[in-house]
Amino acid sequence: MLRSIREQPKETPQPAPRQIFQERQRITGLPLYFQGYLSVRHSRCQEFRMYWTELRGTMLFFYDDKKAPTYSQKLDISALISATNVSPDENGSAQFILMLSNGELELKANDCEHGKEWKGFILTVTRLTVPADESLLPGQLGRMHEVLQKEKKRRIMLNNCPSTSSNRKSPPSCSLTTIPACFYAVSRQEAIEMLEKNPSCGNLILRPSSDSKNYAITIRRELEAPHLKHYKVISKGTSYFVELERQVTLPSLQDVVNYFVTQTQGNLKPFVIQTHTAEDPVL
Repeated sequence: MLRSIREQPKETPQPAPRQIFQERQRITGLPLYFQGYLSVRHSRCQEFRMYWTELRGTMLFFYDDKKAPTYSQKLDISALISATNVSPDENGSAQFILMLSNGELELKANDCEHGKEWKGFILTVTRLTVPADESLLPGQLGRMHEVLQKEKKRRIMLNNCPSTSSNRKSPPSCSLTTIPACFYAVSRQEAIEMLEKNPSCGNLILRPSSDSKNYAITIRRELEAPHLKHYKVISKGTSYFVELERQVTLPSLQDVVNYFVTQTQGNLKPFVIQTHTAEDPVL
């Protein structure tokens, strides 16, 4: 039985601490588009339950606590049929309903502004178009256009993954079980910032390449001064080609990571976020 809704915080929601955000990024493997408090119920016979909610790709991830590294529930909204208008209730909250192929999901936000923003981002990623809602502010529309471009690029990368081909055996790279722990669905700049701000976590990140079709390795080494470098990893068939002075061919992404580690005699270490326990200080 879902517990009854608690009063939602009135202050502007702040993002989770960086290390928790990065661990969620690693677990989900999806880009974060929007986040905040939402109250949810799957059936009108239930009570609403409040979650810290993240929209990643076309998935909603629900967390019992804003600082929890792992989600308690997730929902695929890629097959969204429609969404009702956002309407206020007697308490000033704003409700709307997502009509999905397998049922309905009722969502409740703090107020109408947040409700329309949530609905706008959901429609943007599921319909691949920014909704024409005159009540949305210019800044909100601008962020939705940015998310639209990111989601289009993400889908291009998915479509180019060999696992989507019906006449080709899926290579290890497209299996979630074989994605290295140091893979993060981040941009080049985000990878640089992660390495610079968390040197104790490692100095090698595997990420999508800028063409959204292949992969890239970003490394940061402490020589006379901090030294950043990026290497493209091309996926072809069931192999990976690393663009070095002499092209290297390897059978899996994990082998790509291992190659960099062994060739530098352990000076390069895969970047893996260590989550804090309840007793650790909050960032």
